Amino acid sequence: MLIIRKQTTANLLMIRPVAFGFNPQTAADNAFQQSEGAENTEAIQAEAVAEFDTFVKKLREVGINVIVVEDTSDPVTPDAVFPNNWISFHGNGTVVTYPMYAPIRRHERRGDVFNVLAKDFDIKNHVDFSGNESQERFLEGTGSLVFDRINRLAYACLSPRTDEDLLEEFCEWADYEKVQFHAVDGNGQAIYHTNVMMAMGDDFVVICMDTIRDEQEKAQVEYYFRETEKAIIEISLEQMNHFAGNMLQVENQAGTTYLVMSEQAFKSLNTGQILQIERHTNILHSPLYTIEKYGGGSARCMLAEVFLPKKL
Repeated sequence: MLIIRKQTTANLLMIRPVAFGFNPQTAADNAFQQSEGAENTEAIQAEAVAEFDTFVKKLREVGINVIVVEDTSDPVTPDAVFPNNWISFHGNGTVVTYPMYAPIRRHERRGDVFNVLAKDFDIKNHVDFSGNESQERFLEGTGSLVFDRINRLAYACLSPRTDEDLLEEFCEWADYEKVQFHAVDGNGQAIYHTNVMMAMGDDFVVICMDTIRDEQEKAQVEYYFRETEKAIIEISLEQMNHFAGNMLQVENQAGTTYLVMSEQAFKSLNTGQILQIERHTNILHSPLYTIEKYGGGSARCMLAEVFLPKKL
């Protein structure tokens, strides 16, 4: 059977927050999180839900299928709005679950999410890497891994949340080639997730090349972009700090593609960058300021792509 490789999907899983807020366990290595005003927990939760609902509405309005699952109140999971870190769904019917760096985030893994998706999608297999937590080895899903699904490449910047050996094991299992490197922010701090500094499209990539200080690693990344004929849309460190790297290309039911990002990310782009993106795809943006401030993640982190085959 011929399997057509696709970079984008029209089906997304999103988790509607119940107890969203600042998480000190993740703030240690997530430079994007801010704690100012974090004590206003009820207001932050209400604002996060409003942002979430607006985002879902915008996605659905252009014909994208969004599967919303409500977060649970017990145990408390302040980062549950970012499901892409603990689960991924693949075209061969496999669901993968991942080892999480922060102990409180491990509670986000929920079997009932499988049951919701199994109503419409064919789940054939579950591969669970979460046992690596006991060895302090972490690989946080499509936060750690930015996939070029068409060319079977997994881009990953190494960090406490992206273990080098586990990356190798994953790629051997998934039959992907790894493209690993180190990336740091303007202060020299390791970037905690690959998907905050780069976003892969079907024929383009948005990336902050200034984060890759090692010239050999930078040359290797550029080599793979050339070999796979990806147009490079560069963003600055300042734009990355406004979540301009945390984007995801998706498609609607008719096959029209969109690069999804936050309003903050969109406003950070200049006219030339917007025109570059629009040569390849449409742009969809939504305000996520509260989620970005206290969660340290943006639009891409909120979206778990569902590539599972649909039930007939």
